[in-house]
Amino acid sequence: LHSPMYFFLSNLAFTDVSFSSVTIPKMLRDMYSKDKFIPYAGCVTQMYFFIFFGCTDNLLLAVMAYDRYVAICHPLHYTTIMREGLCIFLLGGFWLISCSIALSHTLLLAQLSFCADDTILHFFCDLAALLKLSCSDTFLSEIFLFAVGGFVIVLSFIGVLVSYGLIGTTILRFPSVKGMCKAFSTCSSHLSVVFLFYGTIIVLYFLPSSSNSNDKDIIASLMYSVVTPMLNPIIYTLRN
Repeated sequence: LHSPMYFFLSNLAFTDVSFSSVTIPKMLRDMYSKDKFIPYAGCVTQMYFFIFFGCTDNLLLAVMAYDRYVAICHPLHYTTIMREGLCIFLLGGFWLISCSIALSHTLLLAQLSFCADDTILHFFCDLAALLKLSCSDTFLSEIFLFAVGGFVIVLSFIGVLVSYGLIGTTILRFPSVKGMCKAFSTCSSHLSVVFLFYGTIIVLYFLPSSSNSNDKDIIASLMYSVVTPMLNPIIYTLRN
């Protein structure tokens, strides 16, 4: 249980629980209450922690894919490469990067003015939904959203794909058909959750959508903020 895999799994579990806890309790309350409101300070706080834990989740999935790549493709060098100091350094770096990104988005949002219409067409204080309500120029916030999103999300996704691609080429050289099938089964379950998580985020934030797609945006948000964290414990622990 002190191996790097379980070190990252424990942090992924904590991040997933925190990521879902930012939005789900408020969503459940609103479902059974006629008085659906959230104060400005509470909305900004919710957005900050949602971005913070979302970024951490992205980075953890990428480094876990790299951990599996080293374990399968370079098993004799695994303990040397994935040493404890490196794991702690990576985790600390992820928390620092996520905190900086969330804080930057929050400070940029605090400089915006909002119109009389303060109805958020979402089940939580999503940054994109808040930018639509602003009367100010949101160009800088949108550019920062795309730039940071491209850095964290796209690069993490590419890292996961490259890691599992290299794992796949190694698996194909397995002498045992049973071992090959077992490895493919585990990796395919990992990739299915990864595609669901990254796919919905990329479609939601980086592909243009029509103004009448609020319901689709909400469903996509539910997929990566509720469904994926629920599947991660099953896929990454029980399957392993």
